[in-house]
Amino acid sequence: MLSTEARPIYLDYNATTPIAPDVLEAMLPFLREEHGNPSSAHAYGRRAHEAVEQARSQVGALIGAGADEIVFTASGTEASNLAIRGAVAARPDRPHVVTSAFEHPATAATCAWLERHGVGVSRAAVESDGRVAPGKLAALVSARTALITVMHANNEIGTVQPIAQIARVARRHGALMHTDAAQTLGKIPVDVDALGVDLLTIGGHKLYAPKGVGALYVRRGTRLEPVITGAGHERGLRPGTENVAGIVGLGRACEIAEREMLGERMRLRALRDELLGKLRSRVPGLVLHGHPTERLPNTLFVSFPGVDGNQLLAAVPQIAASTGSACHAGSHAPCASLLAIGVPPERAAGPVRLSLGRATTVEETERAAELLARAWQTLATIAA
Repeated sequence: MLSTEARPIYLDYNATTPIAPDVLEAMLPFLREEHGNPSSAHAYGRRAHEAVEQARSQVGALIGAGADEIVFTASGTEASNLAIRGAVAARPDRPHVVTSAFEHPATAATCAWLERHGVGVSRAAVESDGRVAPGKLAALVSARTALITVMHANNEIGTVQPIAQIARVARRHGALMHTDAAQTLGKIPVDVDALGVDLLTIGGHKLYAPKGVGALYVRRGTRLEPVITGAGHERGLRPGTENVAGIVGLGRACEIAEREMLGERMRLRALRDELLGKLRSRVPGLVLHGHPTERLPNTLFVSFPGVDGNQLLAAVPQIAASTGSACHAGSHAPCASLLAIGVPPERAAGPVRLSLGRATTVEETERAAELLARAWQTLATIAA
């Protein structure tokens, strides 16, 4: 384990978050003495069942949903698979899905899988500001469309999508609406009725809960076919004995997020803007990708002129950040999200994603700006 002094400044909260101390405390009994199976009728099982149901209520409360509308999964990726594949399988008379051109792989790969199995998939173009235009997307929807799936906020660029407007398009055509909200929960308000969605993906490890747990909101009356077959857990939609400790952790994390989100959102936005301002003052020509205001309060996706992001981050081991989604770690290919908004391939290969979180301090952002700017100056001079 790294010593406190040796730990880099962590600016990769969009990739994953640490487990919050209160979340860990809530989980510990279910990793030790409370080992019951929630399906068992005895006392151990009843306590596990009650803990799962409490967590279901906590998750629902964060998004304005009922406890009975929450289905626990092993990850956000699994939740999106269940939403997309399950909705299409339940509506065989509508073999068509509409999505955007820059979804997270959990959605993009699932739509590609459907396409290989005979389902039509239309992908809406993304505007240069990193947002989907509802009017252009509407032109792709027809009476054959079973589902529209567009992520709530892009995990790399950080732009927030007009989901409520897109959901109105879905309703006009009798299609279901799904959004992946893994990156927005706890950062900005998420209300399923205000958004108008039928299905919504939650990922625990983006929310200071553990890895290996997620959830899917399923609006009452929405028909899905299970992706995994087995016993009748989670209303038969997600068979398999529940990860009780992880579910308890997710519930507690949602409870904390509901309580602290407003203040934390304002704090992170101020830190993000301060970091951007310091970088711009030291790095002429720095490019911020995506909409300047309709974006996550903690996320900057920036290109440093003349310097590749991988080279830049390699030169500053004191900072733990990324050049994009952790799902593409190790790839030096142009960023698909930037290509989707029209950034030329030569510029799309070099962005840096800086994502802040609860433990980020003013001192850390000031230090990060200094280190990044100094490294850029050195590398730009060498390149020249």
